[in-house]
Amino acid sequence: MGLSGGRARLVLCLLEGSLRIVLDVHGKQTEFPQYELKPGEFLGEVPLLLGTPTFGSLRAQTSCRIARLDKQQFHHLIRDSKEARTMILETLGERLLLIQQRSLSLPTSRVLIFGRNRNEDCHNIREFLSANRIPYEWVDRDVYPDRLPGGLSDDPDCPGVSVDGQLFSEPPTMREIADALQLQTKPNHGSYDVVVVGAGPAGMAAGVYGSSEGLRVLIVERCAAGGQAGTSSRIENYLGFPEGISGEDLTGRGFKQATRFGAEVALTRSVEKITPSSEGYVCEFDGGQSVSARAVVLATGVDWRRLQAKGEDRLLGHGVFYGAARQEATNVVGKKVFIVGGGNSAGQAAMFLSSYAAEVKVLVRGEGLKLSMSQYLIDQIASKANIKVLPHTQVISVEGENFLEQIETRIQAPHEAEKILGHEADALFVMIGADASTSWLPDDLERDPRGYICTGRDLTTWKLDRHPFPLETSLPGVFAAGDVRHNSIKRVSSGVGEGSMAIAFIHQYLAI
Repeated sequence: MGLSGGRARLVLCLLEGSLRIVLDVHGKQTEFPQYELKPGEFLGEVPLLLGTPTFGSLRAQTSCRIARLDKQQFHHLIRDSKEARTMILETLGERLLLIQQRSLSLPTSRVLIFGRNRNEDCHNIREFLSANRIPYEWVDRDVYPDRLPGGLSDDPDCPGVSVDGQLFSEPPTMREIADALQLQTKPNHGSYDVVVVGAGPAGMAAGVYGSSEGLRVLIVERCAAGGQAGTSSRIENYLGFPEGISGEDLTGRGFKQATRFGAEVALTRSVEKITPSSEGYVCEFDGGQSVSARAVVLATGVDWRRLQAKGEDRLLGHGVFYGAARQEATNVVGKKVFIVGGGNSAGQAAMFLSSYAAEVKVLVRGEGLKLSMSQYLIDQIASKANIKVLPHTQVISVEGENFLEQIETRIQAPHEAEKILGHEADALFVMIGADASTSWLPDDLERDPRGYICTGRDLTTWKLDRHPFPLETSLPGVFAAGDVRHNSIKRVSSGVGEGSMAIAFIHQYLAI
């Protein structure tokens, strides 16, 4: 209640009852019984006087009666009452000291990874933790043998993982990690008004608008909230953020907003089958569990298109990566990085990684970036001395014994002879477009030749007397939003818009 998130605009004074401070500690809501407010005490003066974000939330332990003072009323109180001013400023000093002490005592991470090869050990786990905004600490087994816990495997080549004190002597699965972190991994109910498949911008928007308007919503996500947008280092053309915002921050806020309104988000799960039923549709998950839904929103996004270069599969995760891979930034400090692709994702990755790598080379098959990248990113790339764009260039092979060491490229400029060149390389990030993975959907759900889902006026088959809603698929009550939809605009803002629009159409569909 009250002081939860953002910048406080109120000072709350407790008149009756009991309130307890709750902090978000690395994604886990933690109560602090020692910070319990009793009648006559107040909270909110620190962020209001200093203009800082709130440092915690309040949770009522009993029925409470509270006096609320807005910013103007609070400043009038300080100005007009010497006694109140003295008490408030004394409390402010005590609170600042308390915040400092609490900050020093909080753990720096919830997950410890004990390994030897930072480039290889538990790469999937580190990727999962980073995508879900869970801080982790790498402990080198050779450098810090005194930090190794009892029960860890004696095999030095077998990394171990500790989550909130729970030790896994063998690398756990993503779902085991999620369960240990107390993230939701399965639905709490057997039926929902709306099941949203995918937790990217479109799926999150559907979750926020659906749950805020009284629908029971379940969002199912196989990895992490945010999708590909969550890996963007900086989105600078999203409305309302003139200084830009990282995809991680934007989608993290969306996740909190959706769950605050009551939407459930089941992570590390995927919907494998959708079948019609008397109540709407049955959505079957991996592992056999299923739920019923009155309506479904398909917001699965797309998967990165594969490079098709020789040696790519063997070195995937060992120097060859798909997406921006923000967690790899510290591993490329002072090294040579190559990025394949000419879209905005590639441009954002180049700008981000240029702050760490010695040199970043962007490889594009065309003559440059103007046809595929926003002008603001082109201008930023041009201003960076350690970024170089290589046109008419294609990667044909990647080489290395256990980790990427070299790439081979083909240069095929118009009216020039073909050239084959080798380059020393420490990391290769691939962002060459994406494909829709929709083969798991029912055969009678209409798709275009590339697998993207047709909706609304693009449908060629429709069985009902009424016209389909604009985002409705050939299966009545099943809607598609975001990148997976045929002819969608591949932008975060359009995905958010389509996710919210899908809920508006679902309300109309359910009212029929």
